[in-house]
Amino acid sequence: MREGGKEQELPGLQTAMGLKKGTFVELTVDRVAFGGPGVARLDGLVIFVRGAIPGDRIRAQVYRKKKDYAEARLLEILEPSADRVVAPCPYSGHCGGCQWQHLRYGRQLEYKKEHVHDAIARIGAIPGVPVHDPLPSDRIFAYRNKMEFSFADRPWFIPGVERDDSPFALGLHVPGTFHKVIDVEACLLLEERGNEILRHVKAYAKESRLPAYGLKSHQGFWRFLTLRHSEAFREWMVNIVTSEEQRAFLEPLAGSLTSTYSNVKTVLNNITKRRAAVAVGEKEVVLSGPGTIDDRLGPFVFRISANSFFQTNPSSAQKLYNKVSEFAELEGSEVVLDLYSGTGTIPIFLAGKSKQVIAMEIATTAVQDGERNCKVNGIENCRFILGDIRESLAGLRMRPDVLIIDPPRAGMHQDVLNRVMTISAGRVVYVSCNPATLARDLAEMSREYEVVEIQPVDMFPHTFHVEAVAKLRRKKGV
Repeated sequence: MREGGKEQELPGLQTAMGLKKGTFVELTVDRVAFGGPGVARLDGLVIFVRGAIPGDRIRAQVYRKKKDYAEARLLEILEPSADRVVAPCPYSGHCGGCQWQHLRYGRQLEYKKEHVHDAIARIGAIPGVPVHDPLPSDRIFAYRNKMEFSFADRPWFIPGVERDDSPFALGLHVPGTFHKVIDVEACLLLEERGNEILRHVKAYAKESRLPAYGLKSHQGFWRFLTLRHSEAFREWMVNIVTSEEQRAFLEPLAGSLTSTYSNVKTVLNNITKRRAAVAVGEKEVVLSGPGTIDDRLGPFVFRISANSFFQTNPSSAQKLYNKVSEFAELEGSEVVLDLYSGTGTIPIFLAGKSKQVIAMEIATTAVQDGERNCKVNGIENCRFILGDIRESLAGLRMRPDVLIIDPPRAGMHQDVLNRVMTISAGRVVYVSCNPATLARDLAEMSREYEVVEIQPVDMFPHTFHVEAVAKLRRKKGV
């Protein structure tokens, strides 16, 4: 089309060659990528669209164009996928907590299995590994026993919501941002009593006239609210994180919470002056109760402090640990080495079936929690080694029969992986929350180990996250 002697681009041009930032496109989504976005193709070019799912025909606008791919913003669903459902949460698609509320749960499980299988096949290049159907979560809502909410001095409003001028928000972050906080009234992943506590704290903080913390200015008092829940004992912990100690304001809040909600067992105040957006204080003040709550996994009781790690979906965690125990194939005479042991949940699950469990962990508080949890459960054959895993492994003077590996999302450090290969345990159980790093580590381990099978476990419904338990057996003659 020519106008004034110049070639003009047709609006809405839908070829990869003419694709650029701002271009409107109509696409059919054919799969979902790890991380949650839908994947479509235009003349062979891959286009990622958040909020779209396979089977959707959509209208979108490109906001980023690279050589090998593009990213587009979903504008309109022209024809919905048969797997699309109405998300019950009003913040769905805007807050960072859930990516898949609009996708029926059965299909979520299928995609999680695909992500694990594809990572092992493509990244790990290990053929023929059986990947089982994921063990589903017993609940798909109200399953989290811990939620962390952020205060902010500038609310971020979702489209269609009336704005106000209040310099105050308590809620959840917009995905990929540190300073955008949506002021929320409830989260459907939390039990309703937790939402009542959230609204109670928000009203009190707002009326206190003390400022919410500015995520850009780094000024203000109220920083985070962390809620923990024990379903087994019907107890709640309320941890209020502030920038300074102000008992005159917080003690009345603690009293109000415990008098209003009989199952609020303890209220704490963590105080931090650090700029980092981490809800852990350099100082902790117990405002009410013992400062801890108890929870149960299987037959075991765990004492949980404000900053200790504990799985956020207990029923799925029990399935995970049962699978670890099954894959370890313990008969009672084995010495087990558990790397990245945290607060001792896996060692405690395995102690009764083994001769000894040696647990390695770098965090002092986690080791303290682990030793305390062993004592609470009457376990005497578990020994904790505190320190950097690389150094602790280098000083190890024994060969375990079974090795348990449960690393952070980044997987094993190369030095740890090298030492693991040197140890040459007969059986290995690898627990991972990241299919990509699991596949990377298993690729190297597969030189000396057979990857027998992998069992995904769904700990986090409505998200793309998936846990996986891999069973490895040392190859004969290696």
